[in-house]
Amino acid sequence: MNKNIYKNIFSSLVKRLFNLKFLCIFFIPLVLISCNEETLPKPKAFLRLAYDTTDYHKINSDCPYIFEISDKATANHNDKCWVNIKYPKLKASINITYRAVDNNLNELLRESEKLTYNHTIKADGISAQPYQNFKQKKYGSLSEVTGNAASPLQFYITDSSQHFMTGALYFEVQPNYDSILPAIKYIENDIKHLMETLEWKSK
Repeated sequence: MNKNIYKNIFSSLVKRLFNLKFLCIFFIPLVLISCNEETLPKPKAFLRLAYDTTDYHKINSDCPYIFEISDKATANHNDKCWVNIKYPKLKASINITYRAVDNNLNELLRESEKLTYNHTIKADGISAQPYQNFKQKKYGSLSEVTGNAASPLQFYITDSSQHFMTGALYFEVQPNYDSILPAIKYIENDIKHLMETLEWKSK
C-alpha cells in the first residue's frame, strides 16, 4: 500500500518535471527572440503640399525698378525702396534690398556673396544659377542653400552701372529642409519670374 502511494507520488513528480522542462524549452526561446526584436522608429511624415497655377501682376512704385510678383503674395516698400514680399499661407517672405551703384559694384557683390555664405554653418551645400540678359542689362545669380539654413534662397541682380538688388527667402518656422522643400521650389519659380520681369527705370 505504502509502496503504491510512493510510486504514484514519484510518477506525478516526474510528469510535472517533464511538463515544466517542456514549457521552458518551448517558451524561453520565444521570450529571448521577442526581446531581441528591435523597435524601429516610424519615419517622420511630412505634409504633401499642392499649389495652384500662379498668376502674376506687376508691382510699380516710385522706386527705380518694376517687376512682377505672384498673386499669392503681397509687396510692401519702405522709403529706401527695400521690399518685403510676403506669402501668408506659406509663412514665408522675400526680403529685398536696393542699392544705387556709385563706383562700388565690387563692394556690393562681396556683400551679396557674404550674405549667402553666412548660411554655410548649417548648410549641406550651395549651388548658384547665373542669370544674364544683355539686351535689358540684367546680370545676376540665384543661389540655393541646401540643409537647415535660415535662408534657403538668395539672389542678386544688377545692371552693373546704376542699380543693384539683392533678395533672400525666409520662413517663419524652424528650418527643416525636407519639410519646406516643396515651398522652396514653388517660391524659387517666383524669384526667377521676378528677375526675368524686372525692368530698370532710368535715373
